[in-house]
Amino acid sequence: MKKFLCIFLSAALLWGVSGCGMSNTGKGAMIGTGGGAALGAGIGALFGKGKGAAIGAAVGAVAGGVAGTLIGKKMDKQAKELAQINGAQVDTLTDQNGLTAIKVTFDQGILFATGKSNLSNSAKNSLNEFATSLLNNPQTNVQIYGHTDNTGSLATNQRLSKERALSVLNYLSAAGVPTSRMVSDGYDYQFPVASNDTEAGRAQNRRVEVYISANEQMIKDANNGTLK
Repeated sequence: MKKFLCIFLSAALLWGVSGCGMSNTGKGAMIGTGGGAALGAGIGALFGKGKGAAIGAAVGAVAGGVAGTLIGKKMDKQAKELAQINGAQVDTLTDQNGLTAIKVTFDQGILFATGKSNLSNSAKNSLNEFATSLLNNPQTNVQIYGHTDNTGSLATNQRLSKERALSVLNYLSAAGVPTSRMVSDGYDYQFPVASNDTEAGRAQNRRVEVYISANEQMIKDANNGTLK
């Protein structure tokens, strides 16, 4: 299922606004035409209600209007490919460099058994497709975050969330994705997306989120007009 995320942050954090219903190409152009200034870490507000890690690594290169359009088009194409993977929910958002990024969410039912961090066979099939997309789009960085519900102790959930994220990273690495492109971490149950008071809500909170953002080489190629 593909769901485009419409985002509005205050001007203190972002001067680029993504319009609802607008393609990533259009959003890339809108972000890029403001002068190309990097945005800093304000995009962290998109993850964990302002307390999470920033999306994408801050890079020295900045993208102007045309470059933003090219990167938006590139990300739009990959997002459509990723949306075809079984069990993957695909959202688009903006990274801390002011460029279109991709968020892919895998829930626990697809990736893990309850309380476990080992991957199921169905999860491996989905991650094989995911790895293929990453290999076909090498000019990106990948951040992998594990999350849990609030069942059990904090220490147990901290360990479990980190192990789940690392399991995904290790599987993608074994499939050929360079570890130099990827980082992983766990955030236990501090960033729920639903209520932990119900089983349905807890199931939504047991998830792995993967963020894909343009790396410095992609930005340089976009600025040079050579990004395809």
